[in-house]
Amino acid sequence: MKPSSPPAASGARETHLKRTLGLPSVLLFGLAYMAPLIVYGTYGVLAGASQDTAALAYLIALVAIVFTALSYGKLARLFPVAGSAYTYTRKSFNAHMGFMIGWATLLDYFFLPMVIWLIGAAYLGAAFPSVPAWVWIVAFIVLTSGLNVLGIELAARFNIVLMVVQLGIAAMFVVLCCHYVSAAGTGSLLTVQPFFQAHVPLSATMAGAAIAAYSYLGFDAVSTLTEETIEPEKTIPRAIVLIALVGGAIFVIAAYTLQLAHPGAVFKDPDSAAFEIARKVGGDIFVTIFLAGLILAQFASGISAQASVGRLLYAMGRDEVLPKSIFGYIHPRFRTPAINIIIAGIVGLIALKLDVATSTSFINFGAFLAFTAVNLCVIRQYFSGAPGSRGFGFMGGVVFPLIGAVTDLWLLCSLEKTAIVLGVIWFVLGLAYLGWITRCFRRAPPEMAV
Repeated sequence: MKPSSPPAASGARETHLKRTLGLPSVLLFGLAYMAPLIVYGTYGVLAGASQDTAALAYLIALVAIVFTALSYGKLARLFPVAGSAYTYTRKSFNAHMGFMIGWATLLDYFFLPMVIWLIGAAYLGAAFPSVPAWVWIVAFIVLTSGLNVLGIELAARFNIVLMVVQLGIAAMFVVLCCHYVSAAGTGSLLTVQPFFQAHVPLSATMAGAAIAAYSYLGFDAVSTLTEETIEPEKTIPRAIVLIALVGGAIFVIAAYTLQLAHPGAVFKDPDSAAFEIARKVGGDIFVTIFLAGLILAQFASGISAQASVGRLLYAMGRDEVLPKSIFGYIHPRFRTPAINIIIAGIVGLIALKLDVATSTSFINFGAFLAFTAVNLCVIRQYFSGAPGSRGFGFMGGVVFPLIGAVTDLWLLCSLEKTAIVLGVIWFVLGLAYLGWITRCFRRAPPEMAV
């Protein structure tokens, strides 16, 4: 890391992000980003795509994510700065590749908050049909933007409350499903049915795993909080792996018990399958509690997602890849990337003209591309002999990240064709912009400012 530059003028002081987060806060931030209850909101679609092997689909996705999480952890130790996959690729390979991975990551980060707010508005619209959907979308954007501008510490404290509620409702749903199966005598609580069915081809389960991986988005987002975390070299790597494992355990257990309570993938409405199961196992009272929990989950996830895209834009603006005066700005009082947070909120208004299916179709493309790049960065660092990479070992520096890269690419190829086409279009647009700012690639983008 380069030494700090001297002040531009006497008495001037550069504004930096504030270090306030410990392991519990970072862990809860990542879990909130994941929104554990979303496993219930997407269960019907996933059960149909995987042909009733949703639990195995989540488990396969977890294997891919864990290997990638290990790579993120290694790179977070080497480069304890904000920026996530963008920073890692830029430092491990070159500025051009770093920009393109940052651009691909923006596809995920930029549109994920919008999808979260859109889904939350859909739930509220179902409960209160007389209220226009735009009211809920705008309310989500205003509230989450306000909390994030005021500071990540306040948002983290708010997330703790919301996460406790989410985990409590998820635990209640699991217990009710198990009680229903036991009381009805419809089957055993210990069975391989949710994981293996002879008539289901692996391709169907892999298609489900590509969708299930959407639920894991967030384990890597905490790497963007590196510059606001206490002892980031230790805290961030631990948090990344723990988030993947804890989130994966919640998803697998939830899918397993849902399938026990409702074998098969036939529902009145796949988009609201969990509501059908909730009423079946817990009655109308639990359905009301469950709906409230889902809304809280979307709100907590929106806070985390918007905070992350704000910090990614900050890293790119600070490096002058994007205009520094706008994207590299830190609010002098709240010490947050306020302009970026507001921009993310404005982008979220696009949800007023889109539906859930359209907006979620290509998010995973950017995520899988970034995950693959991170794994390759670990391999690159290992063979380059860079300081700090010698402790990886051959397994941790080559074998594990190679497995992660291959599985991430496999999941990318398992996405729907529409998602791949839209992702490629976004990537080409980024390549054109890179060519413009580098004068047809004749010069490199600005060097890292850290």
